[in-house]
Amino acid sequence: MHYYLITLFFISSSLLLADPIIRAPNIDFKNSSISRAKNLMIVCQDDKAASAGLEILEAGGNAADAGVAIAYALAVTQPKAGNLGGGGFALYYDAETKKTIAIDFRERAPAATTKEDFLKADGSVDHDALRFSPKACAVPGTLAGIDFINKNFGQLKHKSLIEPAIILAEDGFAISAGLAYDLKVKRDFLGNKKEAKRIFFPEGKLMKEGDILVQEDLANTLRRLKKYGPSYFYNSHMGKEFVNWHKENGGLIALSDLKRYKVIGREPLVGNYRGLKIFSMPAPSSGGMHLIQMLNILENYNLEKLPKDQYFHLLAETMKLAYADRSHYPGDPDFNHIPQQEIISKKYAKKLKKTIKLKKARPAEDISHGKPGPHESNDTTHFSVTDRQGNVLSFTYTINYSFGSGIIIPGFGFFLNNEMDDFAILEGVPNSYGLLGGKANFIKSDKRPLSSMTPTIVFKNDKPYLCTGSPGGSRIITTVLQVLVNIIDFNMDLREATLRPRIHHQWLPDQLEYEAGLDENIVESLKAKGHNTKEVSPFGCTETIMIRYDGKHGFADPRRIDGKALGL
Repeated sequence: MHYYLITLFFISSSLLLADPIIRAPNIDFKNSSISRAKNLMIVCQDDKAASAGLEILEAGGNAADAGVAIAYALAVTQPKAGNLGGGGFALYYDAETKKTIAIDFRERAPAATTKEDFLKADGSVDHDALRFSPKACAVPGTLAGIDFINKNFGQLKHKSLIEPAIILAEDGFAISAGLAYDLKVKRDFLGNKKEAKRIFFPEGKLMKEGDILVQEDLANTLRRLKKYGPSYFYNSHMGKEFVNWHKENGGLIALSDLKRYKVIGREPLVGNYRGLKIFSMPAPSSGGMHLIQMLNILENYNLEKLPKDQYFHLLAETMKLAYADRSHYPGDPDFNHIPQQEIISKKYAKKLKKTIKLKKARPAEDISHGKPGPHESNDTTHFSVTDRQGNVLSFTYTINYSFGSGIIIPGFGFFLNNEMDDFAILEGVPNSYGLLGGKANFIKSDKRPLSSMTPTIVFKNDKPYLCTGSPGGSRIITTVLQVLVNIIDFNMDLREATLRPRIHHQWLPDQLEYEAGLDENIVESLKAKGHNTKEVSPFGCTETIMIRYDGKHGFADPRRIDGKALGL
């Protein structure tokens, strides 16, 4: 009956949009079904990490406890993005107090940082220093973020939450198809890094799906954290060892940087879209601000009634306007005034709406704002959790590039981030991804770099309704946008809302990217309207929970093949 209903839904909704699903050779659609449960739900990019979270929930933990266990487990099973040495953002809804907090554990620039650290003798940007050297590492925030969530919202002791990750690292686990692919793609890069080569390419051999990966150094690090707690990294011997390595190898992080690092609890940005409340991440993430901004623009249209080609054209034009603003305004709010409330106002959206023409694309050069700057890479990871009590956690974290800088400190077992590349160094110099930024994101001591991470919780009648987020670098915001619109405006279930082909436009370069599966007639119409179109590989990986009258629905985006939705 379930598949029959979905089939009927595909038939009816395909009249509205494009082909029902993306077309990509490596995506397993047979196993991509909605998980349904009465009491609790986890949706995660890795099945073993999801199982670790479920184990904690079954043991009496809540969403915060499960989130801590998942974050630790991902550091073991998904080393390209899961981490101990990175940072990120989370939204947490506390069912008892009915309050939502935005948790900022983003990395910070070391106090000794200057832009000259990342310039060559001729004054040009030294991209190798920014991305692949010890200098590329910003002060990590992940362990502080985990500690903050555990102490403020958790019910179980930290020692029990880290144990599943220790077992995975110490006993080993069978390498998944996704990790095997990542190691194959990054073989040359990691093969030139001594510690990474030793751990992930034993005897110089490429590990394949099903091989057992044991990470002894990481297990020892986790055991030390179990014994002494996450603060051991910031205030004690582990931190001293970390800093000593940086001193000896040209890094910038000092012990005082670790001791001064603080997680910041911020007020979420809140928008209203078609009667629903959208809670998302404020600056230094640009995600919430521009997600709400784009929803405000789209709210002026009856999307369901628009012809298919006009709908995608409108999406692209809306994206261009938001990303033009993203290039200019966002940064660390502790160092700059960020006009977030002005950007997410309905009045501003109506002003922007007047500039959109439904029959013609507006050239990016005609849209104002912007000085070049950076963003995080595609290799972020996200998970969503809700528990029996009704608490909800939306959690996104990263080490920037896939496997970060590729550097592992001997004895530590985890990759260093290369988040310094998320800062703007010079005006007029775009980073390798082509995303643009402004002076608000210029590099400075103790500053947090701009991000696109967009952990989001949607409320209906003041109760949690949707929890979602995604990796994807600059495409994170547009990915989350399209999943929300598919659900809210087109009444799709989680599976179809996730599998619909996505588009992305980030203002500059002036290029409309689309996934395979978008109807060819729509693509031709977009070209005729003046869009420079380009088919790209599937992007984003939303992990979404829908809380309904009949229980909790979860769906793991199959664009990254190891994901899992687990419920009870």
